[in-house]
Amino acid sequence: MDSMMMGAMSKDMKAMPGMEMMDMAVMQVCMDACAACEQACTVCSMQMMDCAPACMNCADMCHTMMRSMMRMQGMTPAVMMAMLDACIAMCQLCMDSCMEHADHSEVCKMCAAACKACMDACMDMRKMMMATA
Repeated sequence: MDSMMMGAMSKDMKAMPGMEMMDMAVMQVCMDACAACEQACTVCSMQMMDCAPACMNCADMCHTMMRSMMRMQGMTPAVMMAMLDACIAMCQLCMDSCMEHADHSEVCKMCAAACKACMDACMDMRKMMMATA
């Protein structure tokens, strides 16, 4: 995301109760990880049919998380926490599913790594939100 967009989002967030301390760099890392995870899950689901449902659900959750983070109007800390929790849970499920195939599938290995990165980024963002609450 470009700096103008990040600046505008940061300004909007300061007007929302409980969101004024949001670290935009942490948010950007989380959005980037969600985007990478969404892409990896989509590719993996096309190649490994037995983990496809987990991959597609994770891709959908990551996409929704990313879009929600960009639509700050109406976002509250409680809603953001619930979204982060859901994204973390989906990434964990998908990562576990893909790890079952990682020894013989580079795509599943890549997908599991993207899920882990996304999960870590979401957990970091959640911790930051908890610290500022």
